[in-house]
Amino acid sequence: MFRGMNYFFSGFKLIFSRGIKRFVFIPLTINISIFAFGFWFGMEWFDQFLEKMLPAWLSWAEFILWPIFALSYFLIVFYLFALLANIVAAPFNGLLSEKVEHQLRGDSPRQNQSTITHLLKELPRTVGSEINKLFYFLLRSLPLLILFLIPGINFFAPVAWFLFSAWMLSLEYLDYPLGNHGILFKQTRELAKRQRTRCLSFGALASAFTMIPVLNFIVMPVAVAGATAFYVDSMSDIDY
Repeated sequence: MFRGMNYFFSGFKLIFSRGIKRFVFIPLTINISIFAFGFWFGMEWFDQFLEKMLPAWLSWAEFILWPIFALSYFLIVFYLFALLANIVAAPFNGLLSEKVEHQLRGDSPRQNQSTITHLLKELPRTVGSEINKLFYFLLRSLPLLILFLIPGINFFAPVAWFLFSAWMLSLEYLDYPLGNHGILFKQTRELAKRQRTRCLSFGALASAFTMIPVLNFIVMPVAVAGATAFYVDSMSDIDY
């Protein structure tokens, strides 16, 4: 479990490594922009969310239920904006993952094509992968969202959603280094299941940091770099 967490924390060091920092700029800018809007959106609509989710006859228990509804709301909102940020930044995250892997392995980066050419070449694959992940997410998230509407059960819904988002974020970020090697999202899921505990602990930290103001701005490049270290150390020698 702790090894998965260590991979995430290693991402902080990796994104500031020499030769890597310049590939962090665009994903970081995208993440800051989308999360800033997400924070504004979340605060703007939270009161309306609370009014709809908290019936009038339960107003006496508002001080107890408010933290539960607040956690539920922001878990969903910030995870959805994290998903959006990854879709927009997918080609740049794939490039960042490639550069981190070269550094971890001590390889010489490919010099035979420009960064723009590389991004254009990888665009169809990365966009296709993000669409697959989006369908995977939607098919599993809708039943979970219904739990938030069922009295009694909705007390446990935030925990279920957090575990789900941890699993999804681990798949999201591992898909970048694996995808660079031609591994399809379906195969990524199978590989992650073999190391479920590590993946969940890695994704849990990514989910938790997504909820922390300011730090959530750098979660995406940190997690991409950390997932690449995860792949190099624990997955690159596995028989696909």
